[in-house]
Amino acid sequence: MANRIVLNEIAYHGAGAIEEIAAEAKKRGFRKAFVCSDPDLLKFGVTQKVTGVLEQAGQPYEIYSDIRPNPTIENVQSGVKAFHASSADYIVAIGGGSSMDTAKAIGIIAANPEHEDVRSLEGAADTKKESVPIIAVPTTAGTAAEVTINYVITDTEKNRKFVCVDPHDIPIVAIVDPDMMSSMPKGLTASTGMDALTHAIEGYITKAAWELTDMFHLKAIEIISRSLRDAVNNTPDGRRDMALGQYIAGMGFSNVGLGIVHSMAHPLGAVYDTPHGVANAIILPTVMEYNAPATGDKYKHIAKAMGVAGVDQMPVEEYRKAAVDAVRQLAADVGIPASLKGIVKEEDIPFLAESAYADACRPGNPRETSVEEIAALYRSLL
Repeated sequence: MANRIVLNEIAYHGAGAIEEIAAEAKKRGFRKAFVCSDPDLLKFGVTQKVTGVLEQAGQPYEIYSDIRPNPTIENVQSGVKAFHASSADYIVAIGGGSSMDTAKAIGIIAANPEHEDVRSLEGAADTKKESVPIIAVPTTAGTAAEVTINYVITDTEKNRKFVCVDPHDIPIVAIVDPDMMSSMPKGLTASTGMDALTHAIEGYITKAAWELTDMFHLKAIEIISRSLRDAVNNTPDGRRDMALGQYIAGMGFSNVGLGIVHSMAHPLGAVYDTPHGVANAIILPTVMEYNAPATGDKYKHIAKAMGVAGVDQMPVEEYRKAAVDAVRQLAADVGIPASLKGIVKEEDIPFLAESAYADACRPGNPRETSVEEIAALYRSLL
């Protein structure tokens, strides 16, 4: 079986990278931008850093900001209508996963109107045409949506999130500028950073992992584990390294999938509106313990990448514990809660477990699981 890698056509990294947006748009002959960005980024002037570049270059744009933390089918459908009404021919997505996911769904449906119901995009979507061109500008160091072929939409009618996987949705250009992330508050920096670490660890141990993606994921684990604490303290080096680390994680997991940490986190966002990064960070160490028997010697390499000393001399159970403990310590150091107490209600666990089992990320988990075992994992975190 061939292993596939899908990446951006081009990506710019480093402070000031947003200045490249106008040149890329001009080079590609784009006429008008449909700018997707959430209300808070508009309120605090973050979006304007990008629109200012467009204005300076004399390039027209229209802003769409009906974007929620967990974008819904209705958000997407209204966005598609707004895109068509704008006469734009490309999208500039500015923000975290919510803006990126909304933009991807809009771009895909605008090019493939037979999927206007949105639900038909769940799973490995069989779209015929590439998305409307997207230039993606992340403002959080976590989701790596600017380099992935995935997006997540909330179905409020069914009280669930669903994952869409489609090589046609990947942004053609990624602009990874750490200056765009400097205004993130500590809590958001911590949760999105732990989301990035979850991507790297789940991508490294998933069933489809192979040598090239292992290289990406181990480097991402190393960068994230050494820089997240500094990023939370808003140091320039920490911000720069996290911007790179989360992108490298995205290069990997986008191509090999994830596991049940994400499967279990998605229903928490749908049912309780729990921030995705927080849910992942709480669940990750417990699921790592659960998955350990199915991971061979990979936890040894995770522990080493996280800076644990003496790993080569440890027996298997010790280095597996060391890897889990390192993740727990990092989460604690950046202020992530240790349990789901106060988030999950006992009576909701059967529904949560069934939703997690049905989630598109679950088949990639290295250990075979069941609805009952997932329910037990939720209960262990209360």
